Amino acid sequence: MISRRLFPPVDEITIVSGKGGTGKTTICASFAAIAGSIAMADCDVDASDLHILLQPDVAKTEEFRGSDTAVIDKDLCTMCGVCELHCRFDAVHPPVIDDLACEGCGLCKHLCPEGAVVMKKRPSGHIHTSRTRFGPMVHARLLPGEGHSGKLVTEVRRRAVALARSEGFGAVLIDGSPGIGCPVIASLTGISLGIVVAEPTVTGVHDMSRVLDLLTQLGVPSAVIINKFDINADMTHQIMKSCGISKVQVLGVLPFDKTVTESMVAATTMPEYAPNHRITGALTRMWQNAIHMDRSRAQ
Repeated sequence: MISRRLFPPVDEITIVSGKGGTGKTTICASFAAIAGSIAMADCDVDASDLHILLQPDVAKTEEFRGSDTAVIDKDLCTMCGVCELHCRFDAVHPPVIDDLACEGCGLCKHLCPEGAVVMKKRPSGHIHTSRTRFGPMVHARLLPGEGHSGKLVTEVRRRAVALARSEGFGAVLIDGSPGIGCPVIASLTGISLGIVVAEPTVTGVHDMSRVLDLLTQLGVPSAVIINKFDINADMTHQIMKSCGISKVQVLGVLPFDKTVTESMVAATTMPEYAPNHRITGALTRMWQNAIHMDRSRAQ
């Protein structure tokens, strides 16, 4: 029997949001700076941007093959047209298959009487293993038009956890995707803590509720950060009240401040750009609250 001590536990803390533009990546990068030494993963593979603030040195880049595409063997094809007739994506035109139109469903292979169609993996994106000033980082980018972002997110997480274990890090800080789709589910399944960044707007409250519902369905402990809380006091109160009813901890609130924008323009994190700023202080308290919440859950 293999000893569990060979595989020390690694906590995964994921920052997510119900919609894009809430400040999720900015907060994630700030938490990395506050932690000082932590493993990271950017699981927003459709539009990754954590690297802009962390400016990693890429140590290794590997091709990710997650999509299947059909290929016709011209020597075996008799041009019977069965595959073309039944392809609902209009991708098959014997003896050629349009890679961009092919969805990889495999129907043409199943129907081909000559066995002339084979399914092959095609490049879907790239995975990078990098070093940042705060620790190791795994990030990726899906190629335009490619699907299977959930598979790529799962692989990014797997590699980040393996890297954290090998280098002695007890946690992985994950920048997740916005929304509640497949890549978000892949970012949240089995993690230690999900932190939802919300804005005090009508759509912000709605989108936050959807993500919290998803976290509940996945059995993941959740917490909320309210960003730009002072732009709408009534909505901020509504979020606080909703979290209280649902017994979801609010880690803290952040005001709207142009200094945050200035730090992004400078391509650096808020704690590095303005270490003595009130927002840096608030972020530090939030990170401490998140770590305390995660440790309390583990005990």
